[in-house]
Amino acid sequence: MSDHDPLIHMTPPSGTPAVALADPTPTGGIPIDPRRHWPRRLAIGVTALVLVAVGYYLVTLYQVHSTGRSDQTRPVDAIVVMGAAQYDGRPSPQLAARLDHAAELWAAGVAEVMVVTGGNQPGDRFTEGEASANYLIDHGVPAQAILQETVSHSTYASLEGVASLLHQRGLFRVLLVSDPFHSLRSRLTAQELGLVAYVSPTRTSPVQGSSATGRELQEAAGIALGRIIGFERLLSITG
Repeated sequence: MSDHDPLIHMTPPSGTPAVALADPTPTGGIPIDPRRHWPRRLAIGVTALVLVAVGYYLVTLYQVHSTGRSDQTRPVDAIVVMGAAQYDGRPSPQLAARLDHAAELWAAGVAEVMVVTGGNQPGDRFTEGEASANYLIDHGVPAQAILQETVSHSTYASLEGVASLLHQRGLFRVLLVSDPFHSLRSRLTAQELGLVAYVSPTRTSPVQGSSATGRELQEAAGIALGRIIGFERLLSITG
């Protein structure tokens, strides 16, 4: 019998049938160890995960950009102006651009209620909400039509206060006014808080060009995470 015969014949004791024992190694005599494949499988899994994450971010970035270019103006219960910086009662150019657009929407009869938002920084004499309300009154919006949320320091907190003010009055449909890059996050946050939200971004914001692109990139990262963990939890992480 050849040394390379795959079957090893052993002579059994007298009266016992012969049994053929299979060679435990495959052809060629090299055993296969499945553990050798795990690095390749891990690399494939990590690559797939990275591609999914990048694709998810790019889709979100496109949505940030496209929402900022949209205008969903329609009759609603309230126009909501998202706050921005103010200087001793005078709205910053960014906030003034939002307020000018909101005043135009008011004049067009979009809603009978206007809501302004934003607290103040330490040492400020005025809140963003107060500065916004005074500016709108000077531009023809009746004081009795304006509701003020004046304690917040974030998008989520602002809209949480807005939702509370409006729900008490049985109002739910809002048109959000902010910068284009900020519109999608504002809408998604408002929806998370139980509001039916639409957006009408200002077109006169001083945040333009590369600055606006940078803000869109940041917004997309925050929104991508906020959609997974919720925008309230995102606030607790990012501040």
